[in-house]
Amino acid sequence: MQIRVLPFGILKDWLGASTLELPEGATVATLLERLAAAPAAVPASTWASIAVSVNHEYAQAAQMLREGDEVGLLPPVSGGSGEPDPSSLAHLIRGQGLRTATALYRVPIESAEIIEAIKKGEDGAVVVFDGIVRNNSRGRQTLHLDYEAYEEMAGKQMRELAQESVSRFGVRQVVIVHRLGRLLVGETSVLIVVASAHRAQAYEASRWLIDTLKKTVPIWKKETFVDGAVWADGEPFPEDIAAGRGEPAHG
Repeated sequence: MQIRVLPFGILKDWLGASTLELPEGATVATLLERLAAAPAAVPASTWASIAVSVNHEYAQAAQMLREGDEVGLLPPVSGGSGEPDPSSLAHLIRGQGLRTATALYRVPIESAEIIEAIKKGEDGAVVVFDGIVRNNSRGRQTLHLDYEAYEEMAGKQMRELAQESVSRFGVRQVVIVHRLGRLLVGETSVLIVVASAHRAQAYEASRWLIDTLKKTVPIWKKETFVDGAVWADGEPFPEDIAAGRGEPAHG
């Protein structure tokens, strides 16, 4: 059977997209073992830290594969489809009263318009996380950042996070926007806005959203400095989605 393999982040530098022929009954572990045995420059330690998706859903090593499956190879994320205009998102939030709104942008995020659009008379607090590109990292001067995503999966994950935060924390409305492409110093990379009747819930939801997004939504960051460029190290995947943990299953 044929399986489509899509590597992301630093894995894309080592492995190109490909189609592999695997035997019937093969699992995610079978595929990883095949790739690890190939003469590519992927360090052995990298295979233990990745997550794997099958058809845009996180998958464990023992999951069976089927003809035509799309398998994403996901290094730890370091960041969420389409390319909506920021003003149209603000208009949508204001006009339709959506409980959640999420988007991936390839244009600058107009934070002020989105924040103003979310405010309602019943809100006691609007908490904003506005992540911006700083001019240095680990003692090196930053020129720009490049963000890439597994867009179909990232968009789905962002929508699910927003919906879960509303039910988990009892907030009124959540907006999550993430930039893709090249960002310059001072530009917004991710905007999270939470509106709630009470500030405690808004703070808790905002913190949970950014922490969870950074660990689970497949978005990667490449940092370009005055003296070179590197893929940013991501945080380890949670145990329940890290395909490389434990003994691999054999197909």
